[in-house]
Amino acid sequence: MTVVSAIGVGQILAWGSSYYLLAVLAGPIAADTGWPLTWIMGALSIGMLVSGLASPRIGHLIHRHGGRPVLAASAVLLSAGLLLLGLAPSLPVFVVAWVVLGLAMGAGLYDPAFSTLGRLCGEQARSAITHVTLFGGFASTVCWPLSAFLVDHLGWRGACLTYAAIHLAVVLPLYLFGVPRELAKPAAAPTAAKAAVAPGHVQAGQRYAFVVLAAGFTLAAVIMTVISVHLLTLLQSQGLALAAAVALGTLIGPAQVGARVLEMLFGKKAHPIWSLVASAVLVAVGLGMLVGAPGVMAVGIVMYGMGSGIRSIARDTVPLALFGKEGYAVLMGRIAMPTLIAQAASPFLGAWLLDSFGTQATLAILCGAAMLNILMVLALVPNALRRS
Repeated sequence: MTVVSAIGVGQILAWGSSYYLLAVLAGPIAADTGWPLTWIMGALSIGMLVSGLASPRIGHLIHRHGGRPVLAASAVLLSAGLLLLGLAPSLPVFVVAWVVLGLAMGAGLYDPAFSTLGRLCGEQARSAITHVTLFGGFASTVCWPLSAFLVDHLGWRGACLTYAAIHLAVVLPLYLFGVPRELAKPAAAPTAAKAAVAPGHVQAGQRYAFVVLAAGFTLAAVIMTVISVHLLTLLQSQGLALAAAVALGTLIGPAQVGARVLEMLFGKKAHPIWSLVASAVLVAVGLGMLVGAPGVMAVGIVMYGMGSGIRSIARDTVPLALFGKEGYAVLMGRIAMPTLIAQAASPFLGAWLLDSFGTQATLAILCGAAMLNILMVLALVPNALRRS
């Protein structure tokens, strides 16, 4: 439980001071500096792109050295990036700071954290991963008010510098003392078959499952990123006032956490592929209900939030169940790269869809993509059950 708590608290602060940071700081930064808001938000997309490109290499580092040093390095990189962000005298330096933060996100958010748990716990890591997602679900709940408080009292630069200090003073010690060091195993003479197989290599009979899984994860990430960025716009265009749209949007967080608790209580005995199926179905049905009356929208948002919450668990437990512990960190790095690159482009894709086709067509396209994702997940079920 110590390692779960250490990684869980680290995830709250890592997500809150990177991915969720500009939700609170973008406005104050633009007002203080005069930099274009599109470039301020675009810097986050650049960071996500860097994170995706770095993910395969980070997976190899975890495979070779264990997760503890990689997570510790992420805390140092987050501190350095936030320090540079807080001191940035110009927009180009601000963007460079997000490149550093992108490396930190690639080394310190869910994928490397869960890869670490996968190495430590093997195929029994599902419970630990679920518990960490419960921590992570509170990242915006904890850090948005904290960021707002820091901006009010210290300004946006002071907020960044405070987060930089927190990563060195709190997160780094948590990783160093809370995450076990993996003992090096004595090198055994490799057989010819083993020597030819690189870490994270997918065997010929599993390539179909790997491609479908990676494509499904990427498609789901695009859908959920578009929704997370443009949800308020989609709701307001349906006739809701801003306050009502915000109130409905706040249902997602509790729905995510509630679904993760239910998965932890009732899903641990079932194959994780069924959690992925449930996630895909809930997301598709929830999106379809966004065209209804406000009450129907509320139910749809709850269902969507539940699907999103379960997916964050299934995204890391399904590959572990399908492909096993050996080379898991490398495999997750390979899966994360297209997912994070697609996420970086998704805000722009969503804006283009809304501008070009309008709200109703955008929702229809997202629903169609969600239905396609269901089919892709169902295609994996025979393979998953056969391996089970």
